[in-house]
Amino acid sequence: MNIFEQRESNIRAYCRVYPVIFETAINARQTDDQGKEYIDFFAGAGVLNFGHNNPRMKAAMIAYLQSNGVTHSLDMHTTAKREFMETFVTTILEPRGMSHKMQFMGPTGSNAVEAALKLARRATGRLHIAAFSHGFHGMTLGALACTANQYFRGAAGVPLEHVTHLPLGSEKKGADSGLAALAQLRENYLDPSSGIERPAAFLVETIQAEGGVNIADRSWLQALAGLAKEIGALLIIDDIQVGCGRTGSYFSFDDLDIDPDIICLAKGVGGMGTPLALNLVKPEYDKLWSPGEHTGTFRGQNLSFVAGKEALSYFENDALMQTVNAHAQTMNNALAPLAQQFADIDVRGKGMIIGLDVGSGERAKQIVNTCFEKGLLIASCGTGGRVVKLIPPLTIPAADLQEGLDILVATTQHVMEAV
Repeated sequence: MNIFEQRESNIRAYCRVYPVIFETAINARQTDDQGKEYIDFFAGAGVLNFGHNNPRMKAAMIAYLQSNGVTHSLDMHTTAKREFMETFVTTILEPRGMSHKMQFMGPTGSNAVEAALKLARRATGRLHIAAFSHGFHGMTLGALACTANQYFRGAAGVPLEHVTHLPLGSEKKGADSGLAALAQLRENYLDPSSGIERPAAFLVETIQAEGGVNIADRSWLQALAGLAKEIGALLIIDDIQVGCGRTGSYFSFDDLDIDPDIICLAKGVGGMGTPLALNLVKPEYDKLWSPGEHTGTFRGQNLSFVAGKEALSYFENDALMQTVNAHAQTMNNALAPLAQQFADIDVRGKGMIIGLDVGSGERAKQIVNTCFEKGLLIASCGTGGRVVKLIPPLTIPAADLQEGLDILVATTQHVMEAV
């Protein structure tokens, strides 16, 4: 560990939760340099939807490199990019009747959000963005202004302005309170004497992953989409962590009957941890960009296009999504008894992202640490870190999923009984 302690920045975080040196990984298992195996319920914070070293993606990337395929191209045309785009259109967009253009920028979710904010402001001529409490959208200044977490915001060093945070209408709180709040907000926006400016966009996650696995209520999201259209604001869906099949369909909003103007994607879209981000933008807004007005050195990640194209092959039929739904049922069946046994526990989620709210950050930390000692990688999120978040690879074998759940359930029971 000496080189990391001596030379790596104090900013490092996850390595403090998992203080070993990982050496190899395959699908939902990682192995450290001492030979100990770990079941991975963390999956690169949602990047590794298709597992570590996915064999299809690995073979495609090796073949591409051996054929001297272009690896870096800015936004120039390449065969790898063409094949990714064609596959994305035929597999994802056309079946949904979506005419959205594909904008590639820098390779992270923050880059996608920054570009979306710029374009919304350009499209409307307005300054403010409406984001939501407990939301997480990235660490660069524009995205960070939309992020609600005060710990992250405190590192900015400058004022984070031009964003208003509103309460999320979540399933847990119930539709009525969320809809009432939106009705009042609508009244304020329509009142020219309210002093409340109409936003350029509403930026929202259908599931606040880092915020604690808070699930937006369907009727509230539909009302929000209607309000955005009524007041001329754009609806931006941040699908960075919960898209690409995580919830049992490619987009997390596929079953919500909403029509986003911009969709931010990253993480799982690159397939195997290969960095890639893109925004899906309605053509009437995309045409407002001038060439080269928003750039990024690594927006031409051709290995990411190669791996990402292989990831899209999982959506050419329903097999993976059927597996996701079966795994989700297994996860819920394992965790539901905990909520029945302990009054302080709440279980919530959709598809293969589930939050185990244990009521305090200290309990969650004990659970995460003990699970690590027992060979399970899992992380916490939400206010005070009180929610243990399950985001295993979608391709995890059923036996690994069950073994990991057994570790988590036994550990949680032990920690809760010790309170």
